[in-house]
Amino acid sequence: MESYVDREKVLVTSALPYANGPIHLGHLSGAYLPADIYVRYKRLNGDDVLYICGSDEHGVPITITADKEGVKPQVIIDRFHEINKKAFDQFGMSFDIYSRTSIPEHHETAKEFFTNYYNQKLLNEKKTFQFYDEKVKMFLPDRYVEGTCPRCKFEEARSDECESCGSLYDPSELLNPKSKITGETPKLKETSHWYFPLGKYQERLEKYIDEMNQKFGWKENVLQYCRGWFKDGLKDRAYTRDLDWGVKVPLENAEGKVLYVWFEAVLGYISATKELSEKRVDPELWKKYWQGPDTKYVAFIGKDNIVFHTIIFPAMLMAWNDSGNEQYVLPQNVPANEFLNFEGKKFSKSRGWGIDVIDFMKLFPADPLRYTLAANLPENKDTDFYWKEFQSRNNSELADILGNFINRTFIFANKHFENCVPEVTKLENIDEEMLNQLVEAPKKIASLLERYKIKDAVFEMMSLARKANKYFNDSEPWITVKRDKDKCASTVFVSLQTIFTLAEIFYPVIPSSSEKLFKMLNAEPVEWGNCGMENLKPGHKLNKAEILFKKIDDEVIEDQKSKMGNGEEEQVEQITIDDFSKVHLKSAKIIHADRIKKSEKLLKLQIDLGTEKRQVVAGIAKSYSPDELIGKRIIVVANLQPAKLFGIESQGMILAVENNEGGLNILETPENIEPGTRVK
Repeated sequence: MESYVDREKVLVTSALPYANGPIHLGHLSGAYLPADIYVRYKRLNGDDVLYICGSDEHGVPITITADKEGVKPQVIIDRFHEINKKAFDQFGMSFDIYSRTSIPEHHETAKEFFTNYYNQKLLNEKKTFQFYDEKVKMFLPDRYVEGTCPRCKFEEARSDECESCGSLYDPSELLNPKSKITGETPKLKETSHWYFPLGKYQERLEKYIDEMNQKFGWKENVLQYCRGWFKDGLKDRAYTRDLDWGVKVPLENAEGKVLYVWFEAVLGYISATKELSEKRVDPELWKKYWQGPDTKYVAFIGKDNIVFHTIIFPAMLMAWNDSGNEQYVLPQNVPANEFLNFEGKKFSKSRGWGIDVIDFMKLFPADPLRYTLAANLPENKDTDFYWKEFQSRNNSELADILGNFINRTFIFANKHFENCVPEVTKLENIDEEMLNQLVEAPKKIASLLERYKIKDAVFEMMSLARKANKYFNDSEPWITVKRDKDKCASTVFVSLQTIFTLAEIFYPVIPSSSEKLFKMLNAEPVEWGNCGMENLKPGHKLNKAEILFKKIDDEVIEDQKSKMGNGEEEQVEQITIDDFSKVHLKSAKIIHADRIKKSEKLLKLQIDLGTEKRQVVAGIAKSYSPDELIGKRIIVVANLQPAKLFGIESQGMILAVENNEGGLNILETPENIEPGTRVK
């Protein structure tokens, strides 16, 4: 039987993780596990697949980490590159190469692209004002400047952006700016940078994304994100910045300037493939994938990287292709995932909330984690990792469903058929139905994986294991072995064929366990299109069985839960009654609600405060639709200084509480409380 789709040459990339800290479980669910499952399936399908990843090792966060520790940036990237590479290895990632952007090959590639654009006269040099620290004689990147937000008065705002209210502003507007290096007040000083004309490519980008969506079905969250950027209009984007750490700008008059990591990092996919070409002593290898017109390029990312892989990187490749050089392929699909939270809250290193992959691997084998994450991937909305769910997936599904069926079948084969595949003299309807399930399941799973519906595919995998258990129970081999040995032989024969199919369809998700299972079967995987056939012939000798999945005790899980947040409550500054009396809380009624373009979290509300009507922006879009808010009686901070979020003025703040699922529930008042009533 042939594979379910035509043979393809597939280039797969996963977002380059940033080398200033260890990766955690949320990272795995976003860009890495989905890609690995897809890649392993495609290889079993007989496709020509190359899987590329590596460390993103330039940019300001790395220099900040280095400054805090009093070491060179190279020390930081070397440390976390090795930590994350080891974590990926232990987790079972099947990269063809895990490279890094600090290698000479990457610097040369990034400079080559910049020079190409420069020679095309694409780049515009513009003068701008940027904060400069006289004491250390350097321009300060955004993250090195802290001050008071001119909008909401948040005292830890960056030079051009406030994390508290979301406002964007000119650096000259920042109040009380301070250098995070020296504590001194920096001066605004003129500098110049080269800008990439992103707006020039908007029409082509819109057409490209529309064509790819029509042909290959892009995810709606990706399309909405792109449409938001297009609606606002793409603008020139700085290609360089004043910094010592990074890829040097290859121009004589550019001392002290590097390529902006936004543009340079995505080229790490190309430079990593070039490095792989050198290692395999095949100089044309990288061109075969990156410049082959028959290449299917799929970029797996988290939602925070959508703009770089659907707009910036494609525009860069379009610009290169316009120069008449060898033509690069653009992504055929960018199946971005949403975020994975931890026990209802965002991962937070500062609060010890969450767990890094390298630490998880010290406690548990990789496969139960791979299965748990795969069964709950944040494909369309944010999801959560819960310790109890991890335990349940391992114990109730891997051990009790999949493992139990395998164990019972091997026991019967060993005890009653000399540990061989039995001869079959007759097959009844129940046997034929199960064999038909083996043929259909890989087809259904392949169809889902080809469309990046990995969570649904994992459900179908375990569904086949559930059907196998039912088949075994309904066949009652413990009875037929005494009354009708031929019928018992048929049951064991079909069950062993089922185990072969299960070993293969589960291989992309739990590869280590599947490899052990194939060893127990004394067999090798076949091409995916054949894995539902009768692959074990009568008389085939089996190897010794082993327990694939060990159950996790309650005490182990409770111990991990007790360590969350280091067992400490978040410290909150105490206030006096006088402080609290400054806050005017009033009841209000929501009379209108709208979504805010380009924001996944914010809603624009019109509220009735009794004596006046106001507009409030609230971060509750993931918990409420606009329609279900109309008429709700809420509580508002009525004397909050107005602030702008996404360019929309907010004249107050509504009160809400975080629920166990990480969502928000607004605090409501009874119907008989009139709008404008003071809350005390």
